[in-house]
This record gives sequence, C-alpha cells and structure tokens, in this order.
Amino acid sequence: MRPDIAEAYDARATVSGTTFDAVMAAYRRRSDTAVARLAGTTGIVYDRPSGQRLDIWGLGDEPRPVFFVVHGGYWRMLSRADTAFMADVLAARGIATVTVDYGLAPATPVPEMVRQVRSALAWVWQHGREHGLDTDRIVVGGSSAGAHLAATTMVPGWQNAAGIPETAVRGGLLLSGLYDLRPLVHAPANEWLHLTGETAHSVSPALSAPPTTPTVIARAEHEASGFARQSADLHRHWSGVADSRLLTVPRRNHFDVFLDLAEPASELFRSLLDLVQASALAETTRRRGAGR
Repeated sequence: MRPDIAEAYDARATVSGTTFDAVMAAYRRRSDTAVARLAGTTGIVYDRPSGQRLDIWGLGDEPRPVFFVVHGGYWRMLSRADTAFMADVLAARGIATVTVDYGLAPATPVPEMVRQVRSALAWVWQHGREHGLDTDRIVVGGSSAGAHLAATTMVPGWQNAAGIPETAVRGGLLLSGLYDLRPLVHAPANEWLHLTGETAHSVSPALSAPPTTPTVIARAEHEASGFARQSADLHRHWSGVADSRLLTVPRRNHFDVFLDLAEPASELFRSLLDLVQASALAETTRRRGAGR
C-alpha cells in the first residue's frame, strides 16, 4: 500500500462518522418515502447467471424516458433500495427511474460487476418497452462506485455482443466517481477489490475510447483529492469527442451530494433534466436521419 494513494482515495475520511451514518440512513429513508406511492415494477431479474435484480419506478400512461441509476458504496455496500430517493420528483416530470443491484465485493470481482451492470442496461433497452419505458431515451448515472459502473455502460466496444446499439445510452450523469482504477491496486480498498494491474486497466472507462453522448461529470466541493482529480481527468478525455460538462457542487461532500438529485432546485437535478431533454432531441435527429 502507498500512503499517498491511500489518502487521495479515502472518501470516508472526508466526513465524520456521525455525518456518514446520517447520510447512509437518509439514502434508505428518503428512498422508501419517494417510492411509497409510485407505480412501478420491482424485483425484476435482469441477469439469469447472477440472479441480480432491478426496480422500475414512476410509470405513466405513455412510455417514459429513463434515468438508469447505479448505487455507490465503494463496490462493497448499499443496494438499489438505497438509490430511489429521486424517483418521485422525476416521476412528477414524466421520467421513470430504474434502480439496479449488482454483486458486491469481495464475493464479486469488479469485472463481473461491470458485466452485470452492462447486462442490466441491455435488459432495459431490450425489454423496457414492455414495462412502460421509452428505451430510445435512456440516461445513466450513479455516485462513487455507481458512477464508475455507469460510465462503463457509456463507453463503446461492448454493446454489439450484448445485442444493443452503441447509441443505447443517450447521456450520463457521473457523480464523485473513479474512472481509472489502477491507483486502487495500491490503496486499502484493494483488500476487498482484489484488483491487479491488468484487471484494473480492463475495467477503467477512462482508459477506453470516449462515448459520443453528452455527459455531466460532477464532484462535490469537499472530495478526497483522488476523486476530484479523476473527475477533471475524465472530463478532459471525453470533452474532445462529445459534449462534456465538469460541475463542482458547492457545500457538499462525497456522500450527501448524491441527495441533490432529489432536490428540484439544485443544479445537479437541473443538469439531469437537461440530459433527459437532450435525449429527446437526439432521438428526433436520429429518426429524421433514418427517414432520409
């Protein structure tokens, strides 16, 4: 372990134990409240080999655009049940929320997590119409480990084998994530991630070709330095190919910034709405091109 890397990637050390516990409790409490009165379908097995499941919240009379959101937890904790706190405010604006589980470390290796989350995205694109989703308007997102896993659904190169187009994802909101996992080989997190240099490289979206879809890459004002730096690095890498915006959210830490997605007045929430709106324009342009 390298002490400099350990410090740079220790998100937990940026807040007190009391703050951490309060935010973790808020994820579940606010998620339970948000979905209590929402129409939805829960417990759908999206991947037969792993048995992992997803929930769909906020359905309406017509197919709705999708926010496909992946939970964080440093790849070893939390679940889809902790990640639906934005579902009611999105539903009020005609947007469905899909929350996703994946196997956790140390039992599940990171490459398998990537496979599972990509499988979930493919399932939504292939079967979402049957469940009230507009599969031409999928925006992905996540926080921390969830941002990393969401980013792996955006990069090209895997979709053809999964039977979906490279344009299946129309936008991404990546929040407080890590996108080059090679430093974690030398960090305490590798006690449960068991990464090697080779596997870390293979699951790092920052080392892949950039996507062509618009992305908001966000970070909290109070982040560990490694997280802040990797957001800036990914923005530089991706902005040369597509519309990429780097956003720093003031007065927020690595954990509570995620909750801004449940606050309609927040810049983060408005950024998500902008991505959903952009997905409508992208689909209109695609259909016009197909008509020619």
